[in-house]
Amino acid sequence: MTDDEFNIADRLRISAAIVPRQRAVIFPETRDAAGRVAWTHMTFQQLDTEVDAIARGLTELGVRPGHRIVLMVRPSIEFIALTFGIMRAGACCTLIDPGMGKRGVLRCLDTVNPDGFVAITPVHIVRRLMPWRFRNARFNVVVGPRARRLGCESYWQLVNAGRRSCIPIPATRATDSAAIIFTSGSTGPPKGVHYEHGMFNAQVDLIRDRYRIQPGEVDLPGFPLFALFNLAMQVTSVIPDMDPTRPASVNPERIVEAIESQDVTQAYGSPALWNRVGRYCEERNVQFPTLRRILSAGAPVPNHVLQRMTNTLNSSADFFTPYGATECLPVASISAREVLEETAALTAIGKGTCVGHVFDAMRVRIIETSSGVLRQIENTVSLANGRIGEIIVSGPVATREYFQRPHATELAKIKDGDSFWHRMGDVGYFDDVGRLWFCGRKAHIVSATTGPMYSVCCEAIFNNHPAIYRCALVGIGAQGQQSPVIVAEPESGKFPASDRDARQLRVELLHLGAQNPLTANISRILFHRSLPVDTRHNVKINRELLAVWASRQVSVLSRIHR
Repeated sequence: MTDDEFNIADRLRISAAIVPRQRAVIFPETRDAAGRVAWTHMTFQQLDTEVDAIARGLTELGVRPGHRIVLMVRPSIEFIALTFGIMRAGACCTLIDPGMGKRGVLRCLDTVNPDGFVAITPVHIVRRLMPWRFRNARFNVVVGPRARRLGCESYWQLVNAGRRSCIPIPATRATDSAAIIFTSGSTGPPKGVHYEHGMFNAQVDLIRDRYRIQPGEVDLPGFPLFALFNLAMQVTSVIPDMDPTRPASVNPERIVEAIESQDVTQAYGSPALWNRVGRYCEERNVQFPTLRRILSAGAPVPNHVLQRMTNTLNSSADFFTPYGATECLPVASISAREVLEETAALTAIGKGTCVGHVFDAMRVRIIETSSGVLRQIENTVSLANGRIGEIIVSGPVATREYFQRPHATELAKIKDGDSFWHRMGDVGYFDDVGRLWFCGRKAHIVSATTGPMYSVCCEAIFNNHPAIYRCALVGIGAQGQQSPVIVAEPESGKFPASDRDARQLRVELLHLGAQNPLTANISRILFHRSLPVDTRHNVKINRELLAVWASRQVSVLSRIHR
């Protein structure tokens, strides 16, 4: 291997050399009639050997560096082995969230124009039914039955062929394509984010060093791809018994079961997942003595979730909320204890959500908000501490481009000599002690006659009401003259049962809003039983869709009251 050669799967090989017999992945294979789970596992050495076989099998099949291979397999040991195997073969592992629905998945596939599929049987059936759409997909492997009928090799045929093969595994560089990962599409069509091997490598080091993750720990990754970071750090991954596309519907008993039975020291999940688990633990006084840290990302984590989950931990453990995006992760981080002790009170009066101090090796600036292209960093104006503006980020985990989306790339990147800045699409500010605060998405700013209104800042005022689970600020009307509307989702069992109850709750919320200058101009409150959210984390509110719904509701109410 030369100095410039690198593949993120090399990190697994190193782990296998250091801790060959340590369990790498643990999976809940089956349950008996009494509901007791049977776990299966692979050691680091076993997993690395299987990844080698996959890489050689794919190379024998004809896969070459740069080929785009779509991986659509359920969370499992095979999913993890295939992800590393595809990358080790030099191919670009393409990951699309099935939770975005058939139409969304097909749009992403059209963008990628894949060279092949490694997928479960239903995916291959769709591929065969649409030969005109996937005519370029020549290298196909099925993980499941009916391989012969589907005209492709099975997973075990691929692995066995690779075990027999002596074909050399292609060399890759740190700047070569490793993966295309699609955004959740919470503020527009999903876009394919182009990852290089070196970017994954930088992510591993930043996360390990910031949270002081030690070899030999045991992690429960509620988002399957995060298991890859663990394997690069000699950390065991326990795959939870859940549907990762529906974290808001997770069975909390299964999460508790995994943490307790496998002595889990770290767990990652969406805020929606920890909301379910936290309520369950509070009701049953569940404690997690083995946990050293919990991580959650994807959207701001409500304070009640932070409080409930912190109550399950011992005094030396904490709950952390790393801030970032698919295009750039991680950027900053803060602990729940710091939030609850120092920043929660400020969030409650509309100061935004504190996301903490920036990671080492990352740079963050706040610039004047702009909707147009910013070609050079010299075209931007940096803002002083305390002033809300657009968040831009530079560093080793910032991705360079969206796949086949040159205009989107142009809008999102700002050149800075030989480097660049990524525009997060968020607004926020730095406080006087160097902490970054998040005030919402740039696309969600309501442009009222009184000036810009920031979603996260305004919503927090109404979230203080004990009957409200969450709410969303949306604007109705033309830019610069938008009428702000709060759409509130009451807590479970507290939705107004009658018009009288609705009027009373509305009066109480308007009174809350009137007491703060940020929300004093809000005169409309609508109630919604379940706000629409993104498919990946089940927590990012789809304010674009909600704005259309609110506009219709206001129009109907206006006609009724004429």
